[in-house]
Amino acid sequence: MGEWFLNLSIPWMAFVVFAATYVVAACVYLVVVRLAVDDRRARAFKAFSPGMLLPLGTIFGLLVGFVAMQVWNDFDKAEVAVATEARALRAVVLFAELLPDAQRIHLDTLVNRHIDEAVNEEWPAMAQHRLTLASSPTALLEALQLTLLMTPQDESQRGTQREMVAALNTALDAWHRRISISQSGVGPIEWAAILLLGLCMLIAVAMVHSDNRLTCAITVALFATTIALSALLIAAYSRPFSGAISVGPELLKQIPSHAGPRSAERRAYLSPFRQLSTA
Repeated sequence: MGEWFLNLSIPWMAFVVFAATYVVAACVYLVVVRLAVDDRRARAFKAFSPGMLLPLGTIFGLLVGFVAMQVWNDFDKAEVAVATEARALRAVVLFAELLPDAQRIHLDTLVNRHIDEAVNEEWPAMAQHRLTLASSPTALLEALQLTLLMTPQDESQRGTQREMVAALNTALDAWHRRISISQSGVGPIEWAAILLLGLCMLIAVAMVHSDNRLTCAITVALFATTIALSALLIAAYSRPFSGAISVGPELLKQIPSHAGPRSAERRAYLSPFRQLSTA
């Protein structure tokens, strides 16, 4: 679907989906009812077995369920990837407190640069599917290189180095998962299958009830509402990093503002390493 549609607010997206679905349903109803005026066509419509509605509805439900499961799984994975990246970067900032001032400042600068690039450059690019794994998080790679090149002076710094390398590797892995997930979405073939199958359901329902216009209108409207609601749920979650319902960089934004010392939290992270240095 178009970018303009997927970036609409939920009320406007719902309006577009339901309006378009009801317009199509009204067209189907009018065409079938008009054709049913002819006795030969009316007999042909009534010969259509109502039992066909069950397999059509089952196939539609399975297709929608399959696509919805894929969409929601991608959304959950996106949330986990961002949260993991934020936790890992937070751990780097906290462990950097044990380093000499020059190294600590350098690492803080690299972490803040990575976050600035993620918020201001990567998120807009991910929203438009423009960011791929061919790019690289240069600030994170520089931070990892800096950490690996450190020369620990005591057991505390050796432990700190190990934990920081592990945290940076976790952040890199989460970054790769975030970028990979940003490429996911509902493809045009999946949308075409859902919409065409929904149209087939509307036509079948209208044909089965073509002898009673009121029953036909009510049934077609109910099926149209089901189709519209299914399409709305899938569309709202189809892009994990864009649209009204999306995963934002809020967790990453919190890291620079909280990079300063917070005694209770810092002690929880660093007390084992301070004990090693005094042992």
